[in-house]
Amino acid sequence: MTLTELAVSAVTPGAIAFALDPSVDPALHEGILDLWTDVSNAGGAVGFVPPVVRDDIRPQLIKQLAAVAEGGSRLVVGRDTDGRVLATAFLTLNTHRLMEHWLWVYTVMVHPDLQGRGAGRALMAAVADAARTIDGIEAIRLTCRGGLGLERFYESCGYREVGRVPAAIRVAPGDDRDDVTLVLPLA
Repeated sequence: MTLTELAVSAVTPGAIAFALDPSVDPALHEGILDLWTDVSNAGGAVGFVPPVVRDDIRPQLIKQLAAVAEGGSRLVVGRDTDGRVLATAFLTLNTHRLMEHWLWVYTVMVHPDLQGRGAGRALMAAVADAARTIDGIEAIRLTCRGGLGLERFYESCGYREVGRVPAAIRVAPGDDRDDVTLVLPLA
């Protein structure tokens, strides 16, 4: 199954079609910005703490899209049949010569309306499929914020927890969370 053939049958109406490295036009840029804002304001662990507005997120999105344009990152996008951006993930290549056999996945997002409906699993399958198309990549590594149950979700997608730094993420004064590292071997 290729990225463009993946669909989420549990999502209604329609399905999500995933693409690797779509053309980043203004509509995609704005769609990712909308998604990131919605996910952040719903409490998603994607680098921001609610409440946020689009202008809070825009500088980080510009940085991540610049890395895609420069070839250091790849972008997986999931859209519905109307073209609405419902899921994203950024795959970032390692530049250190001893670590070029694995990559990072960052900013994994599924629209809050689709939580618990199979879209997250489909996104993670699309991420793994995308990573397999990149020469020499043998594993995917990601980190997540503890305290939200995200580790269990990623483990259900085949990832294995390999490290944890207690209280490494300060969400707010007095609210420190673990930084959890997980790996998915692709072989």
